[in-house]
Amino acid sequence: MVAFTSDQWVILALVFALGFLIGAFLLAGSGRKWKTRYREEVRQREELEERHRDREREWDDREKDWRERDSLRGAALRDSDRDGDGVRDDVDRRPTDDRRA
Repeated sequence: MVAFTSDQWVILALVFALGFLIGAFLLAGSGRKWKTRYREEVRQREELEERHRDREREWDDREKDWRERDSLRGAALRDSDRDGDGVRDDVDRRPTDDRRA
């Protein structure tokens, strides 16, 4: 084991204290920086989640409207085409009639 003299212990203590002070000086502002960046990231994530929820609600509403329109369209086609040939009854007066309505 290496034996230190009292002068060497004092020098080691001063180097340690100097290193501690330099490290504290260099890292003084970074504590606020990472917290600020973290809070900003959390805020952005919450905004994105809110926009995503709004978009999902909007698409759900649109899909509901589309389904309702589709069912209404189908019901209207069934009502206007009673003989089931795909041509509206007001246009198709008689199957053998070549005149247009």
